[in-house]
Amino acid sequence: MTDSTDFPDRLSTNPKSPHYDEALLARGIGIKFDGEEKTNVEEYCLSEGWIRVAVGKTVDRKGNPLTIKLKGKVEPYFQTKT
Repeated sequence: MTDSTDFPDRLSTNPKSPHYDEALLARGIGIKFDGEEKTNVEEYCLSEGWIRVAVGKTVDRKGNPLTIKLKGKVEPYFQTKT
């Protein structure tokens, strides 16, 4: 497993965000949050210890998914592609 220093402190899947990194997302990033793997993470912050996850299929008036912020231990990792 790679060290968390290989990852940016903050990363977002939204192309309009200043924390978006297409090259890094193309490698395949996985997130473990409080020991549980999450597949619906929209954004994370390592230093502050939170993730932002989508709430079902609900969207706002601009078509962006509605999200909630959860606080806990965030562990990013590179997914292996087979």
